[in-house]
Amino acid sequence: MENRKPFEMAAPEELGIRSEDILAYLDALEAGDTEMHGLMIMRHGKLCFQGWWAPYAPGLRHGLQSHTKTYAATAVGIAYTEGILRLDERIIDIFPEESPENPSENLKLLTVRDVLCMGCGMDTMPPPGKEWIRDFLHTPVNHRPGTTYMYNSTGSTLLGAIVRKKTGLGLHDYLTPRLFKKIGIDPENLRWLCMPDGMEVGGGGLYATTEDNLRLLKLYADGGVWEGERILAEDYVRLATTNQNDSASEAAVNPPATDNFLGYGFQIWMCKPEGAYRADGAMGQFTIVLPKLDMLIAITETAPGAHWAQNTLDITWEFTAKVTSQAALPENPEAAAKLADRAKRLNIGNPPCQPYSPWAGKVSGKTYRMTGGFFTPFGGSFMSGEGPDPISEFGFDFDIYGALWRFRTASGRQEAIRVGTGGSRMTNLLGKTEDCTQLYLADGFWPEENVFELHGRWLETCLEDIYTFTFTEEGVSIETKNNSPFPMPKGAPITAELA
Repeated sequence: MENRKPFEMAAPEELGIRSEDILAYLDALEAGDTEMHGLMIMRHGKLCFQGWWAPYAPGLRHGLQSHTKTYAATAVGIAYTEGILRLDERIIDIFPEESPENPSENLKLLTVRDVLCMGCGMDTMPPPGKEWIRDFLHTPVNHRPGTTYMYNSTGSTLLGAIVRKKTGLGLHDYLTPRLFKKIGIDPENLRWLCMPDGMEVGGGGLYATTEDNLRLLKLYADGGVWEGERILAEDYVRLATTNQNDSASEAAVNPPATDNFLGYGFQIWMCKPEGAYRADGAMGQFTIVLPKLDMLIAITETAPGAHWAQNTLDITWEFTAKVTSQAALPENPEAAAKLADRAKRLNIGNPPCQPYSPWAGKVSGKTYRMTGGFFTPFGGSFMSGEGPDPISEFGFDFDIYGALWRFRTASGRQEAIRVGTGGSRMTNLLGKTEDCTQLYLADGFWPEENVFELHGRWLETCLEDIYTFTFTEEGVSIETKNNSPFPMPKGAPITAELA
């Protein structure tokens, strides 16, 4: 981006942080059951650490999941700042055509502010569909809005629809000149999942970089001002970053996530350290602001469940508790150099290596036709209503570089994916430029003579699939699993026969 100014770097000690404490923080993060992808630490407006665990990298976008909600709320905040909408506007007044003919008393009370703070008063949210706004407004509002808390991702997506109704622009087009280009986020590198009506999924559909997230939350940390220009009204930032709705009821829904019980602002969570708040997406996408320390931390990772995502936050609080000086500390060139070297060598770890099996030659070049179960690396999109595209036939061609995994899907799509078998991952560029995910990393090995295990990773997501192919003379059976905290229901056994 032409107008994007890089952040200034400084030694940790210059900013009152010990390099040894950051090294210990890295050790603790890597010792857990999460897989770290990116980490940036900023204090007093300067970066003192940034690192990405290869194959993840600073310029690669990353699935944000619910961290997207903070972007959607920012669009509402900018529209509020521009005088386009009010926080006390009723939702039925914004969407009269989609509202019930005789709305309930509670629905009549539902405002933009209530939606922002997860206070919609509903006990359920509708599944996505072409009439999702109508379905949302026909969902029973069982409680007076603003008096109860329920995590409502459809409501978060409605925030973007509110902006679209007011301006005629979706989230991306509205935010590009008003936010992205002003704070240094490259809009060309962003990708969005969309609802069936084309609305960006503000509840969890954005792919952006670790630094994009840091820049967004720095805007909040600086009171809504970027380089002297006010982007968000001061009162909106104050409301967004302080408790507007008690979220203690989350303890019953998600017991391990203890940082979720402390209150909710406008699509922003309150945190255990006094005054701290965060944007938060599933599997540990965190951007944390600690005002008392004048500090921001941005994290992208794969935490396989709520427990391990909370573990990342607990480790972070242990680290930030060690930051006690507002002034510079004595220089420590040796520790700072060790930290800089560590940042260059971060890696998620190498895959297993066993490229040899007599079965490689037996199955190479053959084609297998699916006879049972459901098997595909293409997951579709729950929010958009787009279903996955199952494989109908496949085969492997083994050579000295690994394997070529070729397959055809039910829709007629044909792919040939390079799979590394020498202890490294092969990178494949699939699909179209406008797709949310294109980079597919694949590696495989032979844990047994007739068993080939393939790891497939969409690099712009948190997800890795593991496919175990057990070959016989007649065909093959396939076991699948992945690291998602939202696993698909176990289906029929997956089998294929020689074509």
